[in-house]
Amino acid sequence: MVQDSISAGGTVSQNAIKQLNNLFSKYHIATGLAILFHVIGFTGIMFGNRDYFISTTPFNLLLMFVLLLWTQPDKNKWFWLFVAACFAVGVAVEIIGVNTAALFGHYHYGTALGLQVKNVPLLIGVNWFIIIYCSGIAVHSLLTKIISTLPEDAPKTATTLRALSVIVDGATLAVVFDWLMEPVAVKLNYWKWDGDGSIPVYNYVCWFVVSVVLLALFHYSNFGKRNKFAVNLLLIQVMFFLLLRTFMK
Repeated sequence: MVQDSISAGGTVSQNAIKQLNNLFSKYHIATGLAILFHVIGFTGIMFGNRDYFISTTPFNLLLMFVLLLWTQPDKNKWFWLFVAACFAVGVAVEIIGVNTAALFGHYHYGTALGLQVKNVPLLIGVNWFIIIYCSGIAVHSLLTKIISTLPEDAPKTATTLRALSVIVDGATLAVVFDWLMEPVAVKLNYWKWDGDGSIPVYNYVCWFVVSVVLLALFHYSNFGKRNKFAVNLLLIQVMFFLLLRTFMK
């Protein structure tokens, strides 16, 4: 009887620990932190010292970057190569864009994003990674979920079609996110468009082309592409910029 009680007690404890781990998984912790810091940022920009909260943008970007790395389940060499490629390509295309206007259009960066090289903040490479990675994970997760609901006797989705879906749909999602973010970024002095200040269509064309290249690398790189937090972060940032775009003067 005593042994049975001890065994039962141990089972209950293990179940409780398991439930606790499920409740406070790294995905939940990361999502909670992302929500907290974006709520603080939104509140501060709207109702507090706007300049101060804008100055904390580098910290927020780096925190989201670290949380994405932490929640990525399979950090092999292909993942790190993808991270490095996003950073390098992101900074390179922005340097070309800012200094020649051959990409994106005529624009320049403010000081809000911190340390710059060739008139481009290094953090912009981190931003490119966050947008491309989250867009790729979101589309990949949705496609995987749709395929899993199909009956077993349903025709198999062609490999090429799946690749095109992740790459093209992911790039489209990244462009839509940039479209949502652009007016807010200008108001927050992240960057400015020259001339009359209007955002050229060419900017979105370039965003799509660069996103296609990086999402092709994302799709064909051999690392795990399941990260619930990446999807959550994309939704959190969409809501953050949507609210600022709607209510910020």
